[in-house]
Amino acid sequence: MQIPATQALIFLPFVLPICFHVAFTDLRAMRITNQAVVALALVFVVIGPFVMPLPDYGWRWVHMIAALVLGMVLNAGGAMGAGDAKFIAAAAPFIAPGDVSVIVKLLAAVILAAVVTHRGARLTPLRRICPEWLSWEQKGDFPMGLALGGTLAFYIVLGAIYGA
Repeated sequence: MQIPATQALIFLPFVLPICFHVAFTDLRAMRITNQAVVALALVFVVIGPFVMPLPDYGWRWVHMIAALVLGMVLNAGGAMGAGDAKFIAAAAPFIAPGDVSVIVKLLAAVILAAVVTHRGARLTPLRRICPEWLSWEQKGDFPMGLALGGTLAFYIVLGAIYGA
């Protein structure tokens, strides 16, 4: 992995709780809150300049803007929820440019695991633990915050362990 292990380790205690919050709120209410997206962006804004060279920090802002524009287009086309698009934009600067193939593979695996786990749990008595979750009843929608938050969390954890 190209992300420096020290960088991932410093981001980890701040990013992980936000990722869990995003997954939970999307499961419960089928929405990723603006507060979570802003919190994730603020982690990068405040900590980023101290853990990466300033030219890299500046380029990561370009990644955020590009991800936001692409997410807005996908949202306008009905392919993605607005919260998902905003979360992806806020998460984009945390991904090292050399790890794009890693993040794509990780996202594919986490989406598969999230769908199987969520759809499977919906059919079992585990559903009774949180019967009020809106995600249980959604037929055409899936709480992508579970997969997106999980992907960023796994990426940061793996970066802390296996990073450059």
